[in-house]
Amino acid sequence: MDTADESARASDEVESPPELSLDDIYHLLQTKRRRDVIRYVRDGEEPVRLRELAEQVAAWEQGTTVENLSSSERQRVYISLYQSHLPKLDNHGLIDYEKDRGVVEATPQTAQFDSYLEPAREPDPSDQWPRRYAATIALCTLLVGTTAAGLVPVSGLVTTGIVLVAMSVVTGAHAWSTGWLNASDWLDA
Repeated sequence: MDTADESARASDEVESPPELSLDDIYHLLQTKRRRDVIRYVRDGEEPVRLRELAEQVAAWEQGTTVENLSSSERQRVYISLYQSHLPKLDNHGLIDYEKDRGVVEATPQTAQFDSYLEPAREPDPSDQWPRRYAATIALCTLLVGTTAAGLVPVSGLVTTGIVLVAMSVVTGAHAWSTGWLNASDWLDA
């Protein structure tokens, strides 16, 4: 056997990721923080700095944007990634973590975990539904309060009906707008 064949085979052995059992996969993915790391590096096109990764994971955990994170929220995630999660993922070949440079990137094995990961969901600032629900609740509370105080000459039963109809209308409109309540889907079933 010549030297070129041996070095090609040796490089194949070094680059091939270790086989993971289903238990190993579940163990690695049991922590949401590790799942978020895999999702973020998988979606990135180039290596990512540890600080950037920690900030995005912290933002996902807090349900906010990177700009709105506190220093302690950033630091808590950074430390746990640096000390625990990234070395574990690197040891199993899911990511390439260069601790000295503070750089993380996906490996060929990272894509194998796509079926286990839910898509990333960033808060949508244009989502008006929380405000619509809050406004409906506020108006219903006002109606109930004025009815209880005797300021509105309506019975409690009528007030209850109005509240139920208002909440049903808002919930139905929300379900319709998100596609959950689509008549054609229900008819096909």
